[in-house]
Amino acid sequence: MPQKNLSFIKTIWPKEAKNFGNVLKYLEKYKNDLIVIKYGGNVLIDRNIFNNFINDINILNNLGLSIIVVHGGGPRIERELKKKKIKSNFINGLRVTDKNVISIVEKVLIDFNNDIVDSLNKKGSRAVSINSKVNNIIKIIPDNEELGYVGIPQDININFLKNLIKENKIPVVAPLGLDENDNVFNINGDTAASAIAKKLKSRRLLLMTNVEGVYDDRKTLISEIKPFDIENLVKLKIVQGGMIPKIKNCIDAVENGVRGVVILDGRKPHSILDELFSDKGSGTLIRK
Repeated sequence: MPQKNLSFIKTIWPKEAKNFGNVLKYLEKYKNDLIVIKYGGNVLIDRNIFNNFINDINILNNLGLSIIVVHGGGPRIERELKKKKIKSNFINGLRVTDKNVISIVEKVLIDFNNDIVDSLNKKGSRAVSINSKVNNIIKIIPDNEELGYVGIPQDININFLKNLIKENKIPVVAPLGLDENDNVFNINGDTAASAIAKKLKSRRLLLMTNVEGVYDDRKTLISEIKPFDIENLVKLKIVQGGMIPKIKNCIDAVENGVRGVVILDGRKPHSILDELFSDKGSGTLIRK
């Protein structure tokens, strides 16, 4: 990572963002590490939140951090399916995806992938599309027959990602993969991000969503928690619903080489900067 000085940082740091005085300290901390950022939830729809996300990713790139963006697309997919009057069915939080649905899912995810890449490149970053049509890096095995075209990552071309990062480019990965016959499969966005983070042994996996983080039984935000304790929250049904598969991915990542996973609120301006450049962080950190 090229050395950055405070005068340069001041030119790119948002006036309303906090923690300017901590930036050099944390740049030193992350200089040899990889950070995977999953952009998902309802934050995908709101254009103001999207623009804020693009600005923050561009700042991280300008600071020389090694980052990979993985995005979801659930709300956008839902919107498109409704337009075509196709009802979605879910099993354990995963969308049942038949031949008709997968073509819509693929189109929506690739359009969104291109939107992120184009928006970053307009800011001066060098982002690269990775999806089922361009630079595919994920080989999958089918999840289960009932789900149709839903896959689990089996093999990931990590060298392709590392080569992009060496050139200070930003890989932007759509949660799509191909089977052994080159059929396209949808992948849960958190699962795709977790699989990539595990393979890379990343320092952090940030899951940006539309909640502040994980809450305890008094509805207070938990700033840090160990995998064992968060499993207990699931057993006690304090964590439930759509948060359960997310938590399972977090625990799996932490148990398999990722130093820490953070669930944070993508609706909050500069939540990524607050998380990476402050002692307190911004959401819930899960680590051993």
